[in-house]
Amino acid sequence: MFKNDIEMKNYFLLILLLSTIFSFGQTYDDELNTLVEAEAKSASNRIYNQRVNLNTGNYDVTYHQLEFTIDPSITGISGVVTTHFMAKENMTEVTFDLADNMIVSQVLQNGNTLSFTQNTDDELVIVLAQTLNTGQTGIVEISYSGNPISSGFGSFAQTTHNSDPIIWTLSEPYGAKGWWPCKQDLNDKIESIDVYITTPQFNSQGEEYIAVSNGVEQSQTVNGTNKTTHYKHEFPIPAYLIAIAATNYEVYSHTVANNGNPFEIVNYVYPESLTLAQASTEVTVDIMELFSEKFEEYPYASEKYGHAQFGWGGGMEHTTVSFMGSFSRNLIAHELAHQWFGDKITCGSWKDIWLNEGFATYLSGLVIEDFDGEASFTSWKQGRVSSITSQTDGAVYLTDSDTTSVSRIFNSRLSYNKGSMVLHMLRKKVGDANFYQGMQDYLSDTNLAFDYAKTPDYISKMETASGEDLTEFFNDWVYNQGYPTYTINASWVDVNSLQLEVNQTQSHSSVTYFEAPIPLRIIGTNGEELNIILNNTYEGETFVETVSFEISEILLDPDVDLISKNNMVTLSTNTYYLKNQLFMYPNPTTTSINFTKPEGLIVNTIQIYDVLGKLVLESSYQESIATETLSSGVHFVKFSTNQGVFHKRLLKD
Repeated sequence: MFKNDIEMKNYFLLILLLSTIFSFGQTYDDELNTLVEAEAKSASNRIYNQRVNLNTGNYDVTYHQLEFTIDPSITGISGVVTTHFMAKENMTEVTFDLADNMIVSQVLQNGNTLSFTQNTDDELVIVLAQTLNTGQTGIVEISYSGNPISSGFGSFAQTTHNSDPIIWTLSEPYGAKGWWPCKQDLNDKIESIDVYITTPQFNSQGEEYIAVSNGVEQSQTVNGTNKTTHYKHEFPIPAYLIAIAATNYEVYSHTVANNGNPFEIVNYVYPESLTLAQASTEVTVDIMELFSEKFEEYPYASEKYGHAQFGWGGGMEHTTVSFMGSFSRNLIAHELAHQWFGDKITCGSWKDIWLNEGFATYLSGLVIEDFDGEASFTSWKQGRVSSITSQTDGAVYLTDSDTTSVSRIFNSRLSYNKGSMVLHMLRKKVGDANFYQGMQDYLSDTNLAFDYAKTPDYISKMETASGEDLTEFFNDWVYNQGYPTYTINASWVDVNSLQLEVNQTQSHSSVTYFEAPIPLRIIGTNGEELNIILNNTYEGETFVETVSFEISEILLDPDVDLISKNNMVTLSTNTYYLKNQLFMYPNPTTTSINFTKPEGLIVNTIQIYDVLGKLVLESSYQESIATETLSSGVHFVKFSTNQGVFHKRLLKD
């Protein structure tokens, strides 16, 4: 999800040290700022010590009929919420989350009035007519009204665009109870909902109001000067993903072929934005096809996907209809990605928010990789790593106390950027085939699909797909903090063998040693290139690699596949100096080769090898050696000295 920097500056400041990429006058990372702020908005304007409400844990919601009456030109809402629920234990009362400034006027059960109380813990407590035993179902009908804007959750907005009034909602993470009676915690999904939105039929300019919500529009019914729009959504959904909006929208759609089962992407946009939006949203079809190919068919293809423009600079992934502040490709990709990761499978606690936000951020990176190519994808990864390593601490996984801070839940550096790069590192560790298989298995698991998941659920799927024990990987990169800095010492051990010694320091003491595959690119003096992976698991580990050319440069992590910073690949300063003061000439040579060496360097033997590694000439140190017997072509000269072994390249004409 995303939000406007200016509007949010009084709430919290997000500082990102990220690279520039593309799009509609904004960088990717400017958009990430606004996205993070939108997703964090619903409780950002006050310190809010959210806790799991144990009083709502004794029942499961199976169905809501939500009847809302709003006027986009007036702050306020009235509604009737009918809830079907099943008792998980014997119950004499049922509790809903509802802000204490929302006034309940009546509660009915089977047409009979029930007594109730509202308290300052934002609870509506209803006394049932009789005990509801475990497994039995109950239905209550709650009538209420009030001004949600005054509750301080920021989840309900009445504002304008181009002087036209609009109402919209955005409840993540803790704001649903600010405008309707619900069960807000991440432990229950409503199996289906019907949403009825009653508005005036027209605004003051005679333009028709269009109301938007989750699922498929069923009907529009005019009653005098009012109009009621009915939406039905028949997939499990958490309370925070239920949303409504109403203004003088223009409506248009794109069709997704979906392997012969087409569905519509329905766009609800401001009239003044219509031309730009029509030019911008068409790419949604291409992104939809990419995600469907890599993961699985769009989960809500039997209903719709859509965009509804609203008053924040970013977006929010309400199920089947993302609310959008703009229509950049990145924002479209991020919110669409959430329909799989965040909506179909929802993080089972706010401690696991990376399962929503890290995943959606990575999928927006996959769009760059697929649409723009590897160079752009590398720039994108560099932006994530620069952000992650701008501070030395911070884990992807949250602590209990972290969840009381909305800005920490939606921390761009950790939940979004580090979460996304952990996924990329996992992909590199297990390989593309295993990575995508694990992602598909995660989405298709019947215990997780259209339900909640926590980090161990995801780990289990990736371990099964890869056949690897990933405990250490997730301990290092998800549960604990910081990042490594690598120093790699390279030295020749013979004419074709390069030894690489890996040393590491950690930016945070929570990790003893970061285990990771380390990519290296070895560049030769004539442009040769060799890519290798060091599967490093401990300090001082050495690797020997075959390198059949003279090296000019060794690049550590050239494609930015690691979370790391300030890495170095070194040779001993003395060795480097001595090697470069040991001269042989002329090179290329015809009949002989001459040598000069620095004082103090003792050369014991000189050995010359052909390109196949065969020794073709050996001599003690002399200032000149005849080379007529050498065949034409490239040779390697090995100097065994009192300061180690040096190698140089020789060309025989």
